[in-house]
Amino acid sequence: MNSPKPQAEPTADAPVSERIRYRLVSAGCRHHANDNIADFIEDGELEQLQGEVQSRLQEVLRALVIDTDSDHNTQDTAKRVAKMFVREVFAGRYKAAPAITEFPNVSRLNELMIVGPITVRSACSHHLCPILGRLWIGLMPNEHSNLIGLSKYVRLADWVMSRPQIQEEAVTMLADELQTRVKPDGLAIVMEADHFCMAWRGVKDVDSKMTNSVMRGAFLKDANLRREFLSLLSKKNEG
Repeated sequence: MNSPKPQAEPTADAPVSERIRYRLVSAGCRHHANDNIADFIEDGELEQLQGEVQSRLQEVLRALVIDTDSDHNTQDTAKRVAKMFVREVFAGRYKAAPAITEFPNVSRLNELMIVGPITVRSACSHHLCPILGRLWIGLMPNEHSNLIGLSKYVRLADWVMSRPQIQEEAVTMLADELQTRVKPDGLAIVMEADHFCMAWRGVKDVDSKMTNSVMRGAFLKDANLRREFLSLLSKKNEG
C-alpha cells in the first residue's frame, strides 16, 4: 500500500529523498525495495541522493560506537558504502532500463534457445546481504518475436537483480521484462543462488542454495519441451 499523499510539496532545500518520495507518492507510484524509480529522479539528484545516504550512514557508524575520526579504516566507509549502494549494488533502482536493440525474426526461428549461465549479483531485501548465483533463460521464439543480442540478456538481468530483492520476485520480474520485449511462445528461467543471509548470519549454513524457476507459455503447457530444457541444463552442470 502506498503512503498517504504529502500535504505540501517539499521546499527546494528539503532532503532530496523527500523530494523524490513526494513525486512518487503524488503519482501513486509504488517504491518498494525492488522497484525502479528512475523516472522520478531529476538531473543532478542522484549525486545529491548519494551524499544524503553518505551522511546518514555516517550516523549509523556513530550509533555503532565506531570512532571514524581516529580509525583510519573507517574514515571513508560511509562515502564508500553510499557509492556502492546508489551506483552499484542497488543501481537497478535508480537508472533507466538499458537500451536494447530488437531485431525482427526474419528467419522465423522457432527452436529452443538457451542463454546462460548468467552471473547474478543481488542483495536480500531482508538483511541487505549478498545473493550470488547464476541463471539460465530458455526461449521459444515465433515469427512475431523480437530477437535481442546475447549481451542484452545479461544487461537486463543485471538491471533487475541490482536491487534489494527476494529471489522468487526477482525471477518473476525478469520474466515479465523478457516477455514484454521478446514476445516468445514460451519462456523459462531457472535461477540458483547462494544467500549470505543464511551463510553469514542466522543458521550460518554455507552449503544451502536456493533454486527456483518460472515457466510460461509453451514451457508450461508442453512437458516434453520443459524436460528438454531442464535436461540440457543438467548436462551443462555436469560438464
